Amino acid sequence: MNLNCNLDRLHSKAKRNRWLHGFAIFNRIGLAAGFLPSGFVKIMGERFTALSVNHPMGHYLEALHVTGYYYTFIGIAQVTAAVLLLIPRTATLGALLYFPIILNICILSLAVRFDGSLLSSPLMVLANLYLLCWDYDKLKPILPFSKPAIQNNLPRQNEMDNKFPTKFFAGVAATVILLALIIFNMYDIRPRNTLKDCTQQCETSDNPNACRVFCDCIHKQGQSLDQSLDNYHKALKVAHR
Repeated sequence: MNLNCNLDRLHSKAKRNRWLHGFAIFNRIGLAAGFLPSGFVKIMGERFTALSVNHPMGHYLEALHVTGYYYTFIGIAQVTAAVLLLIPRTATLGALLYFPIILNICILSLAVRFDGSLLSSPLMVLANLYLLCWDYDKLKPILPFSKPAIQNNLPRQNEMDNKFPTKFFAGVAATVILLALIIFNMYDIRPRNTLKDCTQQCETSDNPNACRVFCDCIHKQGQSLDQSLDNYHKALKVAHR
């Protein structure tokens, strides 16, 4: 059986499971809740966080804040995507609009090592991907491997499967734990949100002095993340001589 048929059968089976259906609703509400507050803040023209402008993420958000109607446009896009997700008839369109926005936030968070969304943004990307897969039947015509669909009517209420998908949710839990372990151990040092938070990690650092150099470069001197990391690694080399 080819890939096209296998995906059709897998999707049809998933659509008939009441627990997976509930999980889709949970993800829609969760994702909408993630964008509504931040979107309204941008529409109102207010600064998004209290991060110092010396912080890599704070510097980015400050620059974004002064871009005028572009800042407002991002807020409108976020609120629109959130509202569309909450309406069953437009949920697919909402997931499509939501995905590039949250993917951009995820890449940004990882790039600047921002604690505030270091874990939440990748999880939101995965939740968004789940919704796109959930609506595979609606998106199938635009996929490159699309073929005429097998005629499978959506399940009626009395056809829904109540069996709890233990393996699926065990996989979800394992993915969250694994992702957290990877993300919080993939960096040798992070700027954290404040100078106090940054220097606290120096207490358990292999080289506290080099760590303090990094924190000073970020939070006091306002250097870029790359410059601060270069100074940090130089301090490490000096200490190892």
